[in-house]
Amino acid sequence: MNGYTFSFAGTTLTALPSGALWWPACGILIVSDLHLGKSDRMARRGGPMLPPYEVEDTLYRLDADINRTGARTVICLGDSFDDLASADTLVESARLWITRMQAGRRWIWIEGNHDAGPTQLGGTYLADLCVKALAFRHIAQPKATAEVSGHYHPKATLHARGRTITRACFLLDEHHLILPAYGTYTGGLRSTSEILGAIMRPDAKAILTGPNPVCIPMPRRQGNQSKSDFAQRSSSETDRRSASPACGPDPAAPLPGRPSDPRGTPA
Repeated sequence: MNGYTFSFAGTTLTALPSGALWWPACGILIVSDLHLGKSDRMARRGGPMLPPYEVEDTLYRLDADINRTGARTVICLGDSFDDLASADTLVESARLWITRMQAGRRWIWIEGNHDAGPTQLGGTYLADLCVKALAFRHIAQPKATAEVSGHYHPKATLHARGRTITRACFLLDEHHLILPAYGTYTGGLRSTSEILGAIMRPDAKAILTGPNPVCIPMPRRQGNQSKSDFAQRSSSETDRRSASPACGPDPAAPLPGRPSDPRGTPA
């Protein structure tokens, strides 16, 4: 299977060209920030009129990744819908498409800041989830370990042979793995941003998506590098040992209320 395979928290994972994450040992496919229905939300709120094809394109790519991997479980890491109204107004063909993809496998919706609450679609709705060593949630927690998250829509720029290439990317360090946005109509936050520089360790990597995923040192501003160094030095060993991969509530518990997000939200 084409992709970039790497180790994280004692697990072997593969970053797929599409921006999905594949965990072959558990048969789990992970995607983040589908933002289904973004064109509908923009129209409802008086924004720019976008061609209403992003739902079909996103579901087509997700269906292809499920078929390619044979995933037994799909985890959607939040902001699967651009808002809850977008979930309610999905056209019937899209709803049937999702139902067909869910058939015969476990499907988990992690709540995001755009879609904090259950919809009428099938699957299990959770605030976060632990599977073996890994913790899955929408927004990264700086002191967490073995954490897989989304939210920030990271992208990175590579300069090579006189060309500049910018692609959505995975960000990876010893404790955090941040997925790119999977949805067709999603912007991106540059890896050089102060927010991402504060979360990721100085030795973080960026895995650029595309036909042949490429791993490079995470591009960052020099100022962000020094801030990350300072944060790392000032974090005590006790904090790191006590930081969760534990996810809080039991996965079978009812979905709690929407968490606050003081760091803001990308587009």
